[in-house]
Amino acid sequence: IHTLLSKWVPPEERGTLGTFCYTGLSFGTVVMLLVSGWIATSPLGWPGIFYFSGVVSLLWALVWYFLGARSPSDCKWISVEEKLMIESTLGTSAKSPHGQAPMKTPWSKILTSVPFWVTLAAQSSYGWCFYTLLTQIPSYMNSILGQNIKSNALMSALPYLANMCLTVVFCALANFLMKRGYTSVYASRKLFNTIGLWVPVAPLILLGYMRAEQSQLALGLLVIAVGATAAGSLGFLTNHIDLSPNFGGILMGVGGFVANIMSMLSPLTVGFIVTDAKDVHQWRVVFYIVGGICFIGNLLFLLFGQTEIQSWNYPKTQTQRDPRDHIKFEMINIRREID
Repeated sequence: IHTLLSKWVPPEERGTLGTFCYTGLSFGTVVMLLVSGWIATSPLGWPGIFYFSGVVSLLWALVWYFLGARSPSDCKWISVEEKLMIESTLGTSAKSPHGQAPMKTPWSKILTSVPFWVTLAAQSSYGWCFYTLLTQIPSYMNSILGQNIKSNALMSALPYLANMCLTVVFCALANFLMKRGYTSVYASRKLFNTIGLWVPVAPLILLGYMRAEQSQLALGLLVIAVGATAAGSLGFLTNHIDLSPNFGGILMGVGGFVANIMSMLSPLTVGFIVTDAKDVHQWRVVFYIVGGICFIGNLLFLLFGQTEIQSWNYPKTQTQRDPRDHIKFEMINIRREID
C-alpha cells in the first residue's frame, strides 16, 4: 500500500488518502469482532471465522487484479490530465535520470538513518499497543468485566468503530490546518503522532483500575484509547513516504516486519504477566507497559523525527542536484506521451 501511495498520491494529500486507505484495518477489525461471536456459536464453530476471512480475502484479490494499477501510467481508468497532475508533484523515479538502470535500494543508508529509526520506534510502539488491545481486550472484558462472548464481541468492536470514525475527523482536521497555513507537513506529522500515541496513555493506565461494575466506564476508556490511535496514521505511518517516496514501500515493509514482531511479543508478554486472568493487578501491569511504550515511542519521534526527503532517496548522480530535477525529466517524458 505504501508503494502505491508513493506513486499515486501528491505530498499534500498523503496524510489524508493514506489514512483513508489504512482505515480498512479498523473496518475489517470491526466486522470480524462483530461477526466472530456469531460464527463461533454457529454450526461452523470457530473454524468458520477463518473460512469467512479467507473467502473475503480471495474475493478482494480478484477485484484488485482486474481494477488495480501500480501507477497512474499503468491505469486505464485515469485521464491524461490527472496523470500529469499526479506525476508532476511526486518525488519518485522508477529509473535513474538517464532512464537506464533501475535504482538500487541503499540499504546501508536506510539502516543508518536516524529519522527512519525513530519512525520505526513509533511504528513499533503503535504495533505493541494495537496488538495488545486487539488480542487481549476480549479476555480482559470476560475475566475482569464479566462480559459473555456475544456482548464481549459488541463491546470489543465499538472502540474500533470509533477508530474508523475518528479517522475521518482527523483527516478533515489535518487538511484544514494545512490548507489554512496553521501547520506545516512537519508540524502536522508531529501533532497527530502525539495524539495517536500520547492521548491513549492515560485511558490505558486507568483501565487497570476498573472493576466489574464499571464496565461502561471501562468501555468509554477503551473507545478513547483505541479511537485516538487513528491519528497515528497521519503521523508515523505516512512518514515513510515523506522520508523516501522512491523507497516508501520498502521502509514500510521493514516497519511492518518489526511491528509484526511486536504482534508476537505483546501477547506473549501478557501471557507471562497475567497468570491469573481474574487478577486486576496483573492486568494493571500490562496497561502500564503499553502506556510506557507509547510514551517513549512518540517522545523519540518528537525529538528526532523529520519530514524532509532524505538524500538517499535519489540516485547517486542526483545527490548534488536539485531533488526536483528528476521530476522535470519525467515531465518531459509524460508530455511526449501526450503528444
